[in-house]
Amino acid sequence: MTEFSFELKTTDGQARRGEVKTAHGNIQTPAFMPVGTAATVKAMFPESVAATGAEICLGNTYHLMLRPTAERIAELGGLHKFMNWDKPILTDSGGYQVMSLTQLRKLTEEGVRFRSHIDGSYHMLTPERSIEIQHLLGATITMAFDECTPFPCEKEEARKSMELSMRWAERSRNAFVQREGYGQFGIVQGSVHEDLRMRSVEVLNDMDFEGYAVGGLAVGEGQELMFSTLDFTTPAMRADKPRYLMGVGKPTDLVGAVARGIDMFDCVLPTRSGRNGQAFTRRGTVNMRNARHADDPRPLDEECPCPACTNYSRAYLHHLTKAGEILGLMLVSWHNIQYYQTLMQGMRDAIEAGTFEDFQAAFNEEYHGGDIAPYTKS
Repeated sequence: MTEFSFELKTTDGQARRGEVKTAHGNIQTPAFMPVGTAATVKAMFPESVAATGAEICLGNTYHLMLRPTAERIAELGGLHKFMNWDKPILTDSGGYQVMSLTQLRKLTEEGVRFRSHIDGSYHMLTPERSIEIQHLLGATITMAFDECTPFPCEKEEARKSMELSMRWAERSRNAFVQREGYGQFGIVQGSVHEDLRMRSVEVLNDMDFEGYAVGGLAVGEGQELMFSTLDFTTPAMRADKPRYLMGVGKPTDLVGAVARGIDMFDCVLPTRSGRNGQAFTRRGTVNMRNARHADDPRPLDEECPCPACTNYSRAYLHHLTKAGEILGLMLVSWHNIQYYQTLMQGMRDAIEAGTFEDFQAAFNEEYHGGDIAPYTKS
């Protein structure tokens, strides 16, 4: 059995190149984790997700506890077997989803009592129950239960929220069942306030988690404020443990956050955008619904190895998207996951080569340069 560990291989400025070793395989960082909310990355086969180079994906405690239930998944052999994914799985704690149910939940020191968005039934989610659910699922990486502080909010509200999350983090840590090759991450909170973030980091470091996440960002504060918060948060976080920025994000977010010392990311954006006909490319986003693609025989991205780009034209992808065909959203979702994985590989290579600053400059220039010129019939 492999011990859960993180090896920091090299750095380039603040950017870090590392490897997380787990019971279900190793994860090369910086890494992007596709989101499989309900035990599936939407519109993707597990084999397709793996084919993009993804080495870890995400599952969701809130959704899985309600349907089909963690107990049922455990009886069926755990989440890895249930969804046919033998690589690492990180499960979030359910805190973010529960906090978003503003009209359907009641928050106390004990935890959160809430009504299911599916059938209206009442449930109680505490730090202990969240960790128990993640244990039943068999998550490779378990997240501590926290309150995702809303933005904007008054500093005093942010302080109280952070302190509650730190008390819940201790309860989460105590509830975690230590097993070789499995890990638990604590979550740094404190909104955009430096003193609150520093206090949160200090408290969590004392609990000696296997990894640390930055929560409470990408909740409406904007990229500039997110980056400035990372500027003072990540340098204070332990260098010998993986750093995970939760719920992020756009390609420009990923590159900017890696430049600020982040190792791991997750976001629904690649697949959600794919289902709506929006593709991410080296030249920015491309809307496959636009009429300019209707007669275009060229690939979406001539350098991308995914099936959408190697086997089909922009015209065909446009047709599928306009016609509402399932294959269209499958192909664009696959392309987007592939693009994100290719981007992460590019950053890993640049950090190893000591050229990350050049990579970042070239990325920004190309990404903001716009799509290729519209196709014209000769």
